[in-house]
Amino acid sequence: MKVGLPRKDGLHLRFNGEMVKMIVPRYYGYIVRAFLFVALLGFFCGLSDYGFAVGSVSAHDSKITIVAHRGASGYAPENTLDAYRLAVRMRADYIEIDLQMTEDGELIAMHDGTVDRTTNGTGFVRNMTLSEIKSLDSGSWFNDKHSFYARKKYINEKVPTLREVFEAFGPSTRYLLETKSPKEYPGLEEKMWSLVQEFKLEDRIAVQSFSMESLKKIRKRSKGVPIFQLMWYKNPASISKEKLKEIGKYANGIGANFQKLDKRYVRRVKKANLLMYVYTPNFRSSMARALKWGVDGIHTDYPDILVAEQRQIENSWFASNDEKEDREWLKKSK
Repeated sequence: MKVGLPRKDGLHLRFNGEMVKMIVPRYYGYIVRAFLFVALLGFFCGLSDYGFAVGSVSAHDSKITIVAHRGASGYAPENTLDAYRLAVRMRADYIEIDLQMTEDGELIAMHDGTVDRTTNGTGFVRNMTLSEIKSLDSGSWFNDKHSFYARKKYINEKVPTLREVFEAFGPSTRYLLETKSPKEYPGLEEKMWSLVQEFKLEDRIAVQSFSMESLKKIRKRSKGVPIFQLMWYKNPASISKEKLKEIGKYANGIGANFQKLDKRYVRRVKKANLLMYVYTPNFRSSMARALKWGVDGIHTDYPDILVAEQRQIENSWFASNDEKEDREWLKKSK
């Protein structure tokens, strides 16, 4: 049997060499089109249920926000221009910059309050001038500790100032700035925000801190900047509704150490209409678990691995039963 083309007087079929006419109602074509439209609409709506929570703080169209923890610090010395360059190339949404202030009032990128761990020097940042810190080698330690990723260019790498980071990258990336030990650095928030305004990067910035007071200072200066309250848990994490309500008055989200979290904690934070960022999953299995929980952002030393893990999940057609259950719970709780 062969099927012929539709004609005005019906659909003609060839059966055993003879033409047989089937009478098809005129509105048949409209019915078929309507059915296909509804089927496709349902299909794509169904696919949307398999997506992950979208962080509102994202530079690309990614489902979550990828934060390069101190830059791509798994591959290059942390909080250096080389680490930040790698992170940008790896398509991280944000480069995280820890801020300390020198004795002469300059903001530098450094995690610790001392230079001991990441340079060949010793001493507290607050007791050293920028010139003294610039004389230090902030790269060789990385080569000694991570021989597989060691590079000659890291030798004698310099500690960058926040100004130098802004000059190097401008609006080409986004910055997650962390105010470190703000009580030890009076005026840190004002200096930081002044630089942000000087480079016209207000819409490329997010701020995080363990200090509620520091974050409230930033909120007074900008109603629109995304703010994250950092939390550190030594034991399995829990948080009360009252605490979440308090944080919600000045912050957009929470950042907490992944190792002590579970999906219930993530659900509770998201139910409070706060974004949930976790730090610092560096293994694919940990990244996959965080994605499964529905977090909005992940800090990692290896942004390229997280990009690949996220892409693999996005390309998957079907979610597991656990993921379906989690999303249904989230929908009902909103």
